Amino acid sequence: MADTMSSTDALRAAMLDMGKRARTASVQLANAGEAARTAGLLAMADALTKATPALLEANAKDMASAQEKSISPAMLDRLMLDQTRVAGISDALRDIAKLSDPVGSEIARWTVPSGLDIARVRTPLGVIGIIYEARPNVTADAAALCLRSGNAAILRAGSESLHSAIVIADALRAGLASTGLPEDAIQLVQTKDRDAVGLMLGGLDGNIDIIIPRGGRSLVARVLSEARVPVFSHLEGVCHVYIHAAADPQKAVDIAVNSKMRRTGICGAAETLLIDDAVADALLPAIANALIDAGCTLKGDARARSLVPAMDVATEDDWRKEYLDATIAVRVIDGIDAAMAHIKDYGTSHTESIVTEDEAAAERFMAEVDSGIVIHNASTQFADGGQFGMGAEIGIATGRIHARGPVGAEQLTIFKYVVRGTGQVRP
Repeated sequence: MADTMSSTDALRAAMLDMGKRARTASVQLANAGEAARTAGLLAMADALTKATPALLEANAKDMASAQEKSISPAMLDRLMLDQTRVAGISDALRDIAKLSDPVGSEIARWTVPSGLDIARVRTPLGVIGIIYEARPNVTADAAALCLRSGNAAILRAGSESLHSAIVIADALRAGLASTGLPEDAIQLVQTKDRDAVGLMLGGLDGNIDIIIPRGGRSLVARVLSEARVPVFSHLEGVCHVYIHAAADPQKAVDIAVNSKMRRTGICGAAETLLIDDAVADALLPAIANALIDAGCTLKGDARARSLVPAMDVATEDDWRKEYLDATIAVRVIDGIDAAMAHIKDYGTSHTESIVTEDEAAAERFMAEVDSGIVIHNASTQFADGGQFGMGAEIGIATGRIHARGPVGAEQLTIFKYVVRGTGQVRP
């Protein structure tokens, strides 16, 4: 009897083939030119719009399965699609199509004493592996940003959103094919087998150039531990709002409530509220009541609870927790130095906001707080590539290599040096 291939061997063979096809497509895509990539993006958006009925049907299956598993309301909100959200995903693709194409753009150019003309020019990373969890829109956003920057994408969606992701990926591939671009520039791993993630982290025989994880701590921890290729790390969003002694009272209330409650399940949602002791008596009750009225649970330190007895007790773990829900930790601190020390000790280098009318304090906070995004007098929920004018984002990078903050099309490029001579030889 002939030997049969094991399921493990079959998965490995399929994934390696996917990597090879992505590499071939990445070369074609990088050389296709800006106009072709733009046409591909617009065709992808149109194809996704046409696929709306099928996508909503697939998403209903994902939602039903998630509800059976008792997934949290915040995760359900991330997963859910309706007509408006699908239209928003298609519009995001069109917005990305309007962005300047970074491929081939000059970052700098100069001439050296030998007469050589040297330019630093943006070039695609190559093949990008993106591993993410419950948000269906990431399938489209990630694929489109990779296309805009001339990269091929291998996507691995979470099991909760797989039905939705398959419909989205099929529509995007159809859009690419309609314009003559290689379908294999966008490939979705269509298995729930966790071994597929391990194979991606191994680099698929050198065919994946970088991995981007987008999800919770367990996913990111696995990626950072096992990856054999570079990683754009995206840790939890333990984001802080700091109410400074010179805060405008109304701004303090509005920014605190919006930062926490606009959408509690996104990584830019505030998880800790810090308030200066000098204004806590005057401002904290108003801020707390507004949060409570909006449906938020508060967990405070002893000083905060003395002012708002309705708060639960905050434990040491609460200062490090990404709730992704309608809960916020509250701490009264003694000035800006204490606020920055708390953020350094407990933060995840994601997004921090200071509310103050003291420009010097704001500038100091933004200069000294070492997070990917620092904000003055605005909600942490602006921590989003679309809000930054980048069309969309693959994630918020919290590391210190290559990219920080929203990872858009430009951040998905590296550079090379183009050197032009007139016959020079080195003595």
